[in-house]
Amino acid sequence: MERLDHLEHLDKHLVDELAQVARETVREELREQTRKQRRKAVLYAASGAVALYAGAALALAVGLALALGLPDWAAALITGAILGVVAYVLRGAARPSAHRPTAGREADAAAGRGADGTAPENAPYPPMPPVAPPVPGTAPTQAGNDPEQPHHRA
Repeated sequence: MERLDHLEHLDKHLVDELAQVARETVREELREQTRKQRRKAVLYAASGAVALYAGAALALAVGLALALGLPDWAAALITGAILGVVAYVLRGAARPSAHRPTAGREADAAAGRGADGTAPENAPYPPMPPVAPPVPGTAPTQAGNDPEQPHHRA
């Protein structure tokens, strides 16, 4: 019996050591991945800062070019208006809109349908149905006849 107790202690010690090695390995892997992600984030931030200064220099150049033929206040006003229009266009491009003419075609393509609403022959997945299929074991409902509504007697 004493011999088995000694082996049990060795097993526990081995499990503890394996857990420690696994923790250290995972910790080191996470450090490496974090280091790579941090470097990428710093590069993106630096790129954004440089782009901001480039945009400011471009706006200054446009303003100075306009100031050659106009009063300084008019050149600054026109440059500000141009930058405002560019900002508005960029915001519109970033925001998805339902009233774009290609929105229906993009939705059809995302659902796996062609321009005529049918599935293309080489689609990697089956087309999505226009409505959800009924749940098995339930009766189909008609519009305005919700079976979940409370039943009232007249």
